[in-house]
Amino acid sequence: MSFLDKLNPQQRAAVTAGDGPVLVVAGPGSGKTRVLTQRIAYLIADQGVRPWQILAVTFTNKAAKEMQERVKALLNEQALEGMMIGTFHSICARILRREAEHLPIESNFVIFDSDDQERIVKTIIKEFNLNEKLYRASSVHASISRAKNELILPDDYPTNVYRDEVVKRVYVEYQKRLVSMNAVDFDDILLYATRLLEDVPAVREKYAQRFRHVLVDEFQDTNSAQYALVKQLSSHHGNIFCVGDPDQSVYAWRGADYRNVRRFEQDYRDATVVMLEQNYRSRQNILDAAMSVIDRAQNRRKKKLFSDRGAGEKIFFYEARDDYGEAAFVVDAIAQLVASGEFEPRDCAVMYRTNAMSRLIEESFLQARLPYKLVGAQRFYGRREVKDMIAFMRLIHNPADEASLDRIINVPPRGVGEKTLTTLHIAARQNNVSPSSILLDLARGSDSPYYKFFTGRAALPLADFGGMFVNWRALAQNGSVSALFDQIVKDINYQAYIKDDDSEESADRWENVQELRRLAQEYDTRTMDEFLENIALVADQDTITANNAPTLLTLHAAKGLEYGAVFIVGLDDGIIPHSRSFDEPEQMEEERRLFYVGITRAKDRLYLIRSLQRGGRNMREETFPSRYLDDVPANLLDGKTRRGRSLSSSSFKTSIRGQIPETKWQAYHAPHPPSAGGRVAETREAQYRAGTRVKHPSWGTGIVLDSKIQDDDEIVDVVFESVGIKRLSASLANLKIL
Repeated sequence: MSFLDKLNPQQRAAVTAGDGPVLVVAGPGSGKTRVLTQRIAYLIADQGVRPWQILAVTFTNKAAKEMQERVKALLNEQALEGMMIGTFHSICARILRREAEHLPIESNFVIFDSDDQERIVKTIIKEFNLNEKLYRASSVHASISRAKNELILPDDYPTNVYRDEVVKRVYVEYQKRLVSMNAVDFDDILLYATRLLEDVPAVREKYAQRFRHVLVDEFQDTNSAQYALVKQLSSHHGNIFCVGDPDQSVYAWRGADYRNVRRFEQDYRDATVVMLEQNYRSRQNILDAAMSVIDRAQNRRKKKLFSDRGAGEKIFFYEARDDYGEAAFVVDAIAQLVASGEFEPRDCAVMYRTNAMSRLIEESFLQARLPYKLVGAQRFYGRREVKDMIAFMRLIHNPADEASLDRIINVPPRGVGEKTLTTLHIAARQNNVSPSSILLDLARGSDSPYYKFFTGRAALPLADFGGMFVNWRALAQNGSVSALFDQIVKDINYQAYIKDDDSEESADRWENVQELRRLAQEYDTRTMDEFLENIALVADQDTITANNAPTLLTLHAAKGLEYGAVFIVGLDDGIIPHSRSFDEPEQMEEERRLFYVGITRAKDRLYLIRSLQRGGRNMREETFPSRYLDDVPANLLDGKTRRGRSLSSSSFKTSIRGQIPETKWQAYHAPHPPSAGGRVAETREAQYRAGTRVKHPSWGTGIVLDSKIQDDDEIVDVVFESVGIKRLSASLANLKIL
């Protein structure tokens, strides 16, 4: 088999491992997909295993499809006939339909999506007369989902506090309704399949005998149900081949348990363990930084990543004056990298800990008129909670804005249903006034002539809203933008509505609200008109799409991806690691792994960036560097130290090197491109050199990145603490050498 010749020794050892349990600890960029697919090809072509005797499980349809295509490229298509490759959910769904006679549902069951699931839970909560604010459907359903992932059935749900008793009641009823509708949710698919294999020996033997080899990808991301499932499916032959890396386990909030790798070694003490340590993605300096960070983690199997790609550039560390300077630096640096021809826009990625952090970066791209693409989340101004708060502000500023009124009249829920809203609009048309005018008048209660249009049950919440509306309008006349924002949040108890549980998603939504609030505060000395106009203009540009553009994404979304140049922003304590992890050792360990994942996404360039102050221009808070930065050896860094001192300037010459030509990519240009048709004239010697510290009258101190003589003038690229990278004419800039 010629394909074995292309494997390194560690990969070959994994692919050709004998029967029995095998654990492949695959470092980032070490070729784990190649190992998995070639293992399948090896079993079929060399070991005589029939395709239908092989089960390969992964987490996404995309990964499953890629595995299939790669195996097809190694063997002819007929050789794959009957082989089962797919996600946990797709494979389990197939088994359930075949074995429905053992289940409380029929084989033609339907799979309810997340909206369907939440709707059922919400209905049950209403029917049980539970307080919908205390027991929000999303929160209760999340508790039920966690229980199912831990293989806990409704009757076995533990009740330690009163809330648990309520959740158990809802769980029992929820499951009854799913069964009555011949439906399952996503968690049921795994739960039913696992319990089926455990409780019906004949079914377990049927599948365990069929699957002579079970292969599992991304093993560190399995939960309790998935781990139990693969153990059952491999119980007859004992040939279980798991590939994963506990150092890249960052999805505990989804139920993933990196300790399953440790459990595997405890359950299969005779397992063959192979370490994949050769990295084909990153330069050695990047890998050394990653190892320095992850080696501080507790209770892990150490590995030494190495690369044949050379040391590469040092890691560029930049400490901006504030979060605006942080965003400006990123955009300018990417523009320079692209303009130099060294990278395509698509080769660059900006990574951050929370979705809310994308706002300033998005705005910086838009202000520079440069496209970008956002992965894994809506654009900041398209997020539900952001649109809600903007709608409140728009309505208060312009009561005629019926679109905003319709959006928030029942946010948070206050008993204003579709029927009441329709009645409100009809009453407005009949009286030739706006719906908002009626709401404002209803603040007077039954004294309002409009009160009679509504039933008592409908009029009360409208009158309550009208009362708040009157107060907000008054505050808008005399108070600041941020004061109005705060009053709205307080009056409607929006924080409780957004943070309906302890999930990370809930916390992210509240952080988005806080980020919008920071923007509002910047307009305290300006007008509401300007605030809303700025948002409208930025939000309109959010429709920009581009294929060849830098990617903005969270560190969680970055797992499994790779980019030529990676910018990790927000490296402050409280962000990375996140403040909500400070008191939880396990979560702090996951935060460290998350930083490690981000570092190892970079192929050639890595930028680590933080800001001295954060929180907007009018409410700056001093920050502290991320504790994880202390783990990165100083000899791997270039740029500006954590104490504000310049590092060795040796790699400044190559960080953004050479004269920046007019970009070949018209849609993506440097913020300060050289004059078209400019002729390089070496008529005088350059005054500024890479690494020289300079001071600008407006932008303060900076460091020269590059300098060229052009058109009898000196063109200088300088990275300033306050505004990032700027291209200047030495004859006009009035730079002072420090």
